[in-house]
Amino acid sequence: MYESEATLFLKELLGANPQLEEQRLKLRATWWDHPQDLETLEERRESASPASSYVYFPPPTPASK
Repeated sequence: MYESEATLFLKELLGANPQLEEQRLKLRATWWDHPQDLETLEERRESASPASSYVYFPPPTPASK
């Protein structure tokens, strides 16, 4: 079965440094795995303003006659 160079590198790295997996899980829990407060999420959703269709430039103004 084919394995890319990136996959082989990661397998070799994790094989040589088994503590990296534990560290990865710890850091993931620090930044990503948090319980969600549904009430706060709903408040944020309701208070969000609509996004402009012109993200990088101001919207064009109609030409005056």
